[in-house]
Amino acid sequence: MIAVETVFQKLLAAHGEQFWWPAESDFEMLIGAILVQNTNWSNVEKALAGLEAELNPEAIREMPTEELALKIRPSGYYNQKALKIKAFVAWQGEWEDDIHAIRQQPLAKLRAELLNIKGIGPETADCMLAYAFRKPVMVIDAYSRRLFARIGYEVPKKYEAFQQMLETGLPDDLLILQEFHALIVEHCKQYCQKTPKCLACPLKRECKQYI
Repeated sequence: MIAVETVFQKLLAAHGEQFWWPAESDFEMLIGAILVQNTNWSNVEKALAGLEAELNPEAIREMPTEELALKIRPSGYYNQKALKIKAFVAWQGEWEDDIHAIRQQPLAKLRAELLNIKGIGPETADCMLAYAFRKPVMVIDAYSRRLFARIGYEVPKKYEAFQQMLETGLPDDLLILQEFHALIVEHCKQYCQKTPKCLACPLKRECKQYI
């Protein structure tokens, strides 16, 4: 079976560096991680554009929840997401919005705090940890599950078990973990779709589905 690190190297050769996360600031990335739940990035961009100059923690804390929901409506599930964003900025306010101070916290402690925020699950928390708080974690999503199942891995159902499996096969390097997540997303959008495009896929020789 193809090694995890070899999958990374093949995807990097095929797609090049992705330079993720697509955001202009750490706070935009953090809010985007909530907005992207159950939707695609183009809808997130529309929602972020609706916030415009108010895309900062102070403004969002002061904004009525109903107004916030209307501004992020393009992202879908906007009422629930408004509550999640409110809960997150309240937590960040406990740190006086000091991203640098938050980054100094141990990974396990910080992840536990994020998961304790209403509406923040493992995937959202790990996106925040990897891209905004600069912690070396591998983000697990539906794309990574699909890809590794198709190339012959027995993918654990539990999020943390699959995460550990991938992290064990990779260097403990933030940039590699960020890049691998981004490459998997790009690869699954281009080739490993629900109905895969196997003939042109750079992993077709290793893929059980293609064989």
